[in-house]
Amino acid sequence: MTASRPALVEALILLLLLLATAALPAAEEEPGLPVLESGNATLELDSGRVPLPYTLTAAGPLVALQPLAARLGGDLAVGPLGQSHELTLSQSTFIFGPDSRAMTVGEEIFDLSQAPVAGAGGLHVPIDLLRSTFGQILGYDIGWDARERTLSVRRRQLRELAVSYDLVHLQGVTTLVFQFPERPRYRVLRKPRAVEIEMVGDRLRPPDARGLPPDPFVRRLAMDAERIRFELAAEAEVQDYVLEQPFRLVFDLFRGTPSARAAPRAPAAPPRRRGDGIRTIVIDPGHGGSDTGAQGKSGSTEKNLTLVLARGLKRQLEGRLPVKVVLTRDEDAELPLDTRSALANQYKADLFISLHLNSSVEPDAHGAETYFSSLEASDERAALAAEAENRAAAVGGGDGDPLYDLQLILWDLAQSHYMAESQRLARLIQDELNATLDLRNRGVKQAPFRVLMGAAMPAVLVELGFLSNPAEETRLNDSEYRVRLTEALVRAVSRYRAQLEGTKTASAEFDR
Repeated sequence: MTASRPALVEALILLLLLLATAALPAAEEEPGLPVLESGNATLELDSGRVPLPYTLTAAGPLVALQPLAARLGGDLAVGPLGQSHELTLSQSTFIFGPDSRAMTVGEEIFDLSQAPVAGAGGLHVPIDLLRSTFGQILGYDIGWDARERTLSVRRRQLRELAVSYDLVHLQGVTTLVFQFPERPRYRVLRKPRAVEIEMVGDRLRPPDARGLPPDPFVRRLAMDAERIRFELAAEAEVQDYVLEQPFRLVFDLFRGTPSARAAPRAPAAPPRRRGDGIRTIVIDPGHGGSDTGAQGKSGSTEKNLTLVLARGLKRQLEGRLPVKVVLTRDEDAELPLDTRSALANQYKADLFISLHLNSSVEPDAHGAETYFSSLEASDERAALAAEAENRAAAVGGGDGDPLYDLQLILWDLAQSHYMAESQRLARLIQDELNATLDLRNRGVKQAPFRVLMGAAMPAVLVELGFLSNPAEETRLNDSEYRVRLTEALVRAVSRYRAQLEGTKTASAEFDR
């Protein structure tokens, strides 16, 4: 008996270890979906059929990317440990990796149908990633036959796309926009004193010839079936980006470098090149002066509380991060909306955060919500919130004024360049507010807040609570509660800064 007892204990320990080991793969696979099958599919090309490693999940097939890139063209670079993959086709670089459904190209973020996974032959990617890359850029039709386990890749028939253009010069910036009915296959070539947009597998149908309006930066514009070419003045610099729905190629032209231009009143400052990370943050306490903003039943005003919150946020940011923080107002002063974002441009800020408090006819409405800028509101309530904020603090200009309408379009172009970054910052802020204070998640939304649309950097508007709710009004007047609010904002900014600069969180105190 004494000899068998240790053997029994050993057997029990071994059984427990086996059970624990069996549970590990499920935990490791949590970011993705369970694998239903894997093996070799068939890649069907114009030149024949070859084997192609694949993986099948409940969300559909994933196929090996590396052999596809070798056959179809493009440069595929894999980062350390295989976490970051960069696929460059023409002038577009797509960045993605295992266990993440996000794919980025420039400032755009695409949600994939499922996350890529590691497999035989390298990273396996979903079919929609192939259609967004090889399909859109190189002009392939890509199909999947589930029964035959076959990926077919065919050269798409030549498309002829209509193109139209607009050129506007306002306050030192020329904006040249080319619009297409769908995303063309193209590459942008920068040449001495000229820019060319060369079609790759598509053809253009240029508009009827019309004279180019006089412009200080664009000297000549020419189009044919294969390319668009515009010539630049000697002193002109140019930056480009894209907008979707409809697809537009946008070029901002200006004199000298963006950082050399100080334009505190210019609502359409071009996107800046921020190579040094987050150094300057502008905090905007909402309302001020005769514009009190929301008011609580106990007499609290939005303009006073946002100023107190902004001062506290400035102290904490400068105390915990190597940043300079500027307030748009540090007293009870009335400040036009355009001036607030213009100040951020003047200080060459890397982030712009506008602080506000909410109000509702429903007395039990509570919680926080974070906005980023867009001409299209995410829902009706977001549209009404932006309309109320814009109307409450409007100074000059407005709907129906042609110059104001033009400025709105240009503001949208400038801020759209940073939309992905603004949305990322908004999500981090909302996550921190929800987790730290157990606030009701009213979500991240988009709306045409005028105070954001002039900002040439990532910009968000944060509603930190409802003054119309007596319980939240009481909490907002509690200094300890306000500290918790500002600490959540500091954590969010720290996380955003770490992601942007590729570093660890600035201090362990930010990690929960």
